[in-house]
Amino acid sequence: MSAAIERKIVLVTRRTRLEELVTRYHTLAQARFYIEHLGADFSDYLRENAAYSVGLQVAVQALQAWGRYQIVDRALLPNFVFAPDDIVVALGQDGLVANTMKYLSGQALVGVNPEPSRWDGVLLPFQPNDLAALLNDVAGNRRPVRSVTMAEARLSDGQTMRAVNDLFIGPKTHTSALYEIQLGDRRESQSSSGIIVSTGLGSTAWMRSIITGSLRIASAVQPADRQYEFRPQPWDSEQLVFAVREPFPSKSSSAELVYGTISADQPLTLRSRMPDNGVIFSDGMENDYLRFTAGLEATITLAEQRGRLVI
Repeated sequence: MSAAIERKIVLVTRRTRLEELVTRYHTLAQARFYIEHLGADFSDYLRENAAYSVGLQVAVQALQAWGRYQIVDRALLPNFVFAPDDIVVALGQDGLVANTMKYLSGQALVGVNPEPSRWDGVLLPFQPNDLAALLNDVAGNRRPVRSVTMAEARLSDGQTMRAVNDLFIGPKTHTSALYEIQLGDRRESQSSSGIIVSTGLGSTAWMRSIITGSLRIASAVQPADRQYEFRPQPWDSEQLVFAVREPFPSKSSSAELVYGTISADQPLTLRSRMPDNGVIFSDGMENDYLRFTAGLEATITLAEQRGRLVI
């Protein structure tokens, strides 16, 4: 057996909406009653679940033919240890690829779209039927790999977290975030709804909505002669972009340092003034967060490790 074939495949899966409902309401009938009582189309949940089941079956057949493999649910990723030579396959939506990549340390990641008619799949260039032929090429380093810059938050107490799309720093609940912010020589105390730090890959998502909303509000208040054209950054950009959400100027808080770029040479530094509920989470995974409460300092910069997405 060749060294390439001896490599293990780790298949990362996720629960479908139907599986989440059955877990919550215990039976399929009760899940159906809940959805139909709300006036929603339960058959769409069934179609999505059926398509994912078929895709999973095809993927598992390819892995069985390969040899060594392991299936891991997305919920277990924070505590799962990947081997350095693992080949990782994510079967799901784009978000599953992002949430898998941030836990990797250079392993090749293959994004597989279980239902192309439903999911756009920007990070999902392959389908389940492609796996059988694809795995040999990936193991033999015969497939191109796209580099993806990730963000990283490092806390003064040793906690760290990476992000493929974006980091959120702010309150766990709908309250004000209180902190000191510093970028280079600029420093101020702020009160806001939190800070978003975006990578190049994530620049078309949350960051785009923040910039678009801010520009539209500003234009409605005071029309401008020239319209700003938003341009996303490349996936391997050497800088991150940050934006402060809803900064509130007052006697004790400023609102000048609200947007900028972060580089390896110029990180963003934040010191929490929140006695409770301060958090940092990444890529929309609110349940997997770092506590960011009073006295803790966070350094936001580019992660040394880059994601490697097979294309």
